[in-house]
Amino acid sequence: MRQILKKTVVVFLISVLLVTCFGCEGKNEASKGPQTTITIAARDGSHTDVINAVKGAFEAENNCVVNVVPLSADDIHKNALDDASNPEGIYDVIMIDDPLMPEYIEKKIIQNLTQLGYSDDEDFVEKSKLLGKDPYPLGATYALPFSGNVQLIFYNENLISDPSILSSWSGIYGKCEELKLSGKKGYAIRGQSGNPIVSDFLPILWAFGGDLFDEDGKVVLDSRQSREALEFYCKLYQTGGNYSKDELIEAITTGEAGIALGWPSWFISGSGSSAAIAQIPGKKTSSSQVLATGEIGNWLLGVTSNSKDPQLALKLAAYLTSEDVQRQALEYGGVPTRKSIFRDPEVLSKYPFFEQLYSGTNNSRVRPRTTKWARIEEVFGEELVKCIDGEISVDEAITNSHNAIQELANE
Repeated sequence: MRQILKKTVVVFLISVLLVTCFGCEGKNEASKGPQTTITIAARDGSHTDVINAVKGAFEAENNCVVNVVPLSADDIHKNALDDASNPEGIYDVIMIDDPLMPEYIEKKIIQNLTQLGYSDDEDFVEKSKLLGKDPYPLGATYALPFSGNVQLIFYNENLISDPSILSSWSGIYGKCEELKLSGKKGYAIRGQSGNPIVSDFLPILWAFGGDLFDEDGKVVLDSRQSREALEFYCKLYQTGGNYSKDELIEAITTGEAGIALGWPSWFISGSGSSAAIAQIPGKKTSSSQVLATGEIGNWLLGVTSNSKDPQLALKLAAYLTSEDVQRQALEYGGVPTRKSIFRDPEVLSKYPFFEQLYSGTNNSRVRPRTTKWARIEEVFGEELVKCIDGEISVDEAITNSHNAIQELANE
């Protein structure tokens, strides 16, 4: 009888304990409330991979789901413009190609983060931090630097044994001619209309002393320097070939082609860089004046003006650009925007190419800060493609582009 009583008591106590535990758990779950979904329009490829890899801790801490929508650069731009007219946006956070900042701010697509309570983080690389400000470079903060892209030279070390030849554009051309004569392709370009060919050509235009606008915003493309730069670009193209982004990466990595301009996020993964890296030359020849030619192209994170939860969206943007998360992101091909990471000896020992990236960012230059940049890339890119295809002359391409950009500027 005593044994039966003991068993009964034990069963009762266990039952009470289980009810208490599950009851507490139920209360804790209920106290969390329903999950919020925060949607981010992200550049497809490595940027999306990074966000998906690091978002878990944020979701757990904030009882939310981070819905990552991978899109091409053009689709992010188009969708952001379309979504801005909705009372409540599809997207809470959008990834922004930095030259589009003036357009997004003018059209009220993104919110003023300073007004939302954000304070600047001085650990960001200065040139990256300033990209998110309006008026540029000393206004309020509208976006945070997520990926520290800056254009660099990428080359195949098996084909280029002496990187000193990369210090001038004439040196690059000479080596590319040599590769062509040996049966290889020399210089690989991205010759597709719009952003690809314009981004590819601008560093050469700048190195030759040309530009699209002067300091007062006047269109100045129609110049001798611009024509010389485009003539050189066409000659350089003849040593190699025209590739899409993925084809270009493959060509340089495998040694099909020797040299190309590119963005670090294309070539860098958690295991390192698939190509050797050098600064974009700022000189036309070895004796020319050195000019700033490295085109900065950070991807930024902004909070949409019609976000259903702007404070949580800002918290997500700050989380994804934080030092701890950027350190985690290195394993997945993330490109940092923080001085503390670039200067960390342990990071540099594992990713030595970050020295080139940090130097390139500090010596970079921004593309023209104009609300018309997307349309300028369209009209300029169309003329450049016609020129490299031999449909129009260099003179026609420069004249037509100048007039089209002037027309846009006058609207």
